[in-house]
Amino acid sequence: MTAAVLATELSLPMFTIRLDSLLSKFMGETASKLRLVFDAVAQRRAVYLFDEFDALGGDRSGNDVGEARRILNSFLVFLEEASPESLVLAATNHRAILDKALFRRFDAVLTYALPDARQAAAVIKARLGTLASGTSLAKLGDYTSGLSHAELVKAAETAAKTVLMRGERAVGREDLIVALTARRTASLG
Repeated sequence: MTAAVLATELSLPMFTIRLDSLLSKFMGETASKLRLVFDAVAQRRAVYLFDEFDALGGDRSGNDVGEARRILNSFLVFLEEASPESLVLAATNHRAILDKALFRRFDAVLTYALPDARQAAAVIKARLGTLASGTSLAKLGDYTSGLSHAELVKAAETAAKTVLMRGERAVGREDLIVALTARRTASLG
């Protein structure tokens, strides 16, 4: 969401680099693909988001796979040489496993805490819009506790889909509780 807001505020296009299509089992192929990404960074002013970055940026000291170390080393070199005209962002839910050198290469490191009950209700309300009209979002803290902003959005979307599939126009409190409970079970399991 941060990348999308930055792109919107700066009136820049946003590109999400899908690491699942970038990483390859063949030696040297991933670094070649990374070079193509950073060539684009140099040629086209935009916001570039490496999502689920821990797949690429894991700590080299505990990594006994030489190719994984080479890939991260390549990324660090490319990042050093990246055009200042573009923004390169990396997102992860697993900060502790990232290589320490990454923190020196990025200009800023933002940490987002899990939302409290009030913030969670605001996220749900914002995502549901008019579908939340007349629905009390108070006292959902037991159901929202431990969920990230993204998980709350997904739960709200699930509740909305359920209601719309039933042909209704408003999400009820029970619909939200069911969706939030399912999201918590999935995130904890």
